[in-house]
Amino acid sequence: MERRYSDLTVEELRQEVASLTEKARKAEQMGMVNEYAVYERKILMAKSYMLNPQSFRPGEVYEIQGDPGLFFKVRYMNGIFAWGDRQDAAGTVQENLTGDPDGEALPISILGSKVS
Repeated sequence: MERRYSDLTVEELRQEVASLTEKARKAEQMGMVNEYAVYERKILMAKSYMLNPQSFRPGEVYEIQGDPGLFFKVRYMNGIFAWGDRQDAAGTVQENLTGDPDGEALPISILGSKVS
C-alpha cells in the first residue's frame, strides 16, 4: 500500500522524486506525453512536501518557476498550496481561468523567489 506524501520523511521524499524523475525520463523517451505530464505533476507535489508552507506569506508576490514574466500574489495558504492570482511584471492581475473566486491554487514548489 502506498503512503501519502505527507507521511513520508524528507529522505523518503527525495527518493520518491528520484524515482519519479527516472520514470518521467523514460516516458518522455518513449513519447508518452500524458504519462510524462503526470510524473511531472507528482514530482511537483512531492517537492512541495519538502518545503515549509510557513515560508510563504499572504500578500507577498513570488516568481512562478517555468513561467518567465509572470508572478503570483498569495492571498492565503492551505497546506502546501498557495491560493492567489497571477500577475504580470506591472502588477496587473491576469485573467482567472479557473473561475474560482478564491483565485488559483499552486503547489508551493512552483513558487520561486519572493519579489515583494
